[in-house]
Parts: sequence; C-alpha cells; structure tokens
Amino acid sequence: MYDLLVVGAGPYGLSIASHAAAAGLNLRVFGRPMASWRDHMPDGMFLKSEPWASNLSDPGGRWQLDAYCAEQGLTARHAHPIPVEAFASYGLWFARNAVPEVDERTIARVSSGPGGFTAVTEDGQALHARTVALAVGVMPFIEVPSALRGLHPTLVTHSSHHSDLGHFQGKDVTVIGGGQAALETAALLAEQGTRVRVLARAERLRWNDVPPPWERPWWRSVRSPHSGLGPGWRNWFYAERPALFRRLPQASRSRIAATALGPAGAWWVRDRVERAVDLLPGQEVTAAAAVPGGLRLDLAGRDGSRRALETEHVIAATGFKAHRDRLSLLSAELRGSLAALPDGSPALGRSFESSHPGLFLAGLVTASGFGPAMRFVYGATFTASTLVQGVRRRLRAAPVRGAVSVPGAGSRSGSPSPVRG
Repeated sequence: MYDLLVVGAGPYGLSIASHAAAAGLNLRVFGRPMASWRDHMPDGMFLKSEPWASNLSDPGGRWQLDAYCAEQGLTARHAHPIPVEAFASYGLWFARNAVPEVDERTIARVSSGPGGFTAVTEDGQALHARTVALAVGVMPFIEVPSALRGLHPTLVTHSSHHSDLGHFQGKDVTVIGGGQAALETAALLAEQGTRVRVLARAERLRWNDVPPPWERPWWRSVRSPHSGLGPGWRNWFYAERPALFRRLPQASRSRIAATALGPAGAWWVRDRVERAVDLLPGQEVTAAAAVPGGLRLDLAGRDGSRRALETEHVIAATGFKAHRDRLSLLSAELRGSLAALPDGSPALGRSFESSHPGLFLAGLVTASGFGPAMRFVYGATFTASTLVQGVRRRLRAAPVRGAVSVPGAGSRSGSPSPVRG
C-alpha cells in the first residue's frame, strides 16, 4: 500500500509529488504531464502570469522556470510573456528532474478502500493508498452557457477543446467571453484569416495594465507591491497569504473567489484584438439553434435591445465551475460523502484535506477555501508544501472513522457538518 497517490500531473500534481518524494513518502504519480498545457491550448498562446510567478515547486527551489530558460537559451524576464509551449516543456523538464517517474495512465476511479483508498487505472489495475491527492486541473469543470448546451460539437465547443485552430481558417467564428482565453483565441483566429467576433456580457472589456518595472523607487513598491497575481496590496494578500485568506468568513471567501481578478485581457494582446476583431460587449446569448451552415444566436443587450446573428461556429471561452459533483472519477459514494460549500466546491481543512479523511484536493477546486491564487500556477508552491504536511500528519494519525470537520462547511443537504480544520 502506498502512502500517497497523486492523481494529476500538471503544475499542482507535479509540485505535490516533488514535495512528497523529498519527504520520503512512498508514492505513485498518475497522469500525462502538463496535459492541459500540451493538449488544450493552441499554438501561439502566451502565459499571462509573469515568468517569476510561474514556477512549479520543489523543496529546494532548484527547478524553477528561469533555470530551465537559461538552459534552453530562452528569455525569462519581468514583463516578457513566455510562450505556452515553452512553459509546457518546462513542466516536462521539471517532471524529469524533480519528480519520481510519472505513470501516464489515467486513473478511472477512486473509491474508499480498506485502510484508505482503492484507485483503478484505465486498463483495470487496482492500487491501494492510505491517502490520495487529487490535482485534476480544470478540464473536469468546463462551463458552457446554458443556451449553448446540447448543441453538436461541430457548432459549439469550449475554448479548452482546441490545440489547433487551423480548421477555422476562412470561417466565421463567434467567441463568447471577456477574459484572456476569449481575447487571445480571437486574436489567433483573426491572424490566421478567420472572421471573428467576441461577445461579452460586460458593458466594456477590461485590459490589464503593463506591469510596473521590477526595480522602482521604494515608495512606489510600498504603495503597490509586486505579487504573483499582479501589483497591489489586495493581490499581494491573495497571492502571499492563502492561510490567512482561509480565516475570512466563508461568505467573503466565496464572493472573493468568484469575483476577484475577473475577466480581463493581457496588455500585450490588446492591440492584436482591437485592430482585427469585432467586439460586441454588453451582449448575452439567450437562445441558440442550428441553422443551415451553422447556428443562430439570439442576443439580449444590457440596454434591453434584442438582436440575432448567424455564425458557423461558437467557441465558449466561459471558464470553469469547480463543483464537487463534477469530480466524476470519485465513486458516487465517496463523492457524495464530501461536505461542500454553498458554491458547490468541496469544503477543506487547513491542509487541503476534504471532509473524507485522507482525501486531499489541489488547484482550482480549492479557490473558495484558499483564495484566487489557487486558480493560477503561483498557488502551487503554497499548496504543495501545505498539503504534504497534511498528508504526513494524516499518516501519523490513527485511522479515523467518520468525517473531518471544516469550519463553515455544510453537508450534502446544506446542514452543518462536524469538521476538523
């Protein structure tokens, strides 16, 4: 029986595995390394976060992005975005150097088992572990507007479904969303000869400013410090103090997780979008239907106006919703036993442990507990060290029957659930 099974091999899973290996745990790591970055993002995209805020985490800090870039002759400087393919290659380099061998098979099911958990691989092998860390990334949580659900994939896709936009060349495409994924996807489509428009519910699109220089007068740094989530004291708090964020009232945490660092485009993509893409802010799709040659979208404006347009394809760059019930690789019994917050995300203790003893979670699904940093690579460092400490405490503890208590969490029915933080 293993001490720890890590399910997922993206930035969070690999960072957790590196810390767990350094702690001497007997572990296995499953998943295709950096799969989301390699398989679900088109060529030509860039990393929105700063290079210095995009490190995977190993205990000694040896395998950081700047070290990889120096080895490869690449640039890793403040205010110089890194290509996504370079970041994915960095993740593979990190996996080779900082992590035990990764088994690239998919874990199909995790269920409670004797003394811990039983995990079954896609080809039917059963493994047993005392603890499990789920670092499944964002793909289980894809969110598409209700008006577009049920339409055929030839008509509607999510932005994360595309590693190649070439088959849209010469076509008419409508991108829905006002964040970086929507705007950069639209720029890439326009640059390859696609007629493209962006629909967004917000009355106007938001753009991030060029970050302030890394070296600047001390008083400017005091007024607006750098952080892994951008300049400013509020961002600094989200980035650097996730443990304190968790102490905020649950309602405040959920609100901040849902609204902080909302949809916005990077400063370096703005000109590419505004010079080549039709922008239709203040519009929401109320209905959609297939028509010859594509689909018809019925739109409602924030000013009360109504209109319709036809397009050959819709790409919904509408983000992800981290709901407990979308953790489909967990058995129904195990998934149903997890206490959840009002927004549907799993309730967690201070070490990322769920209400089921020994089951730990990482990444986007933890943002309502630990803050907006968990939506970004930057959150992997705090997560990896804190989670592995929690795993070690769990392994030292006597087997626990019943639920762990998470303050402010509700049971499946929404009633209070006894939890240990």
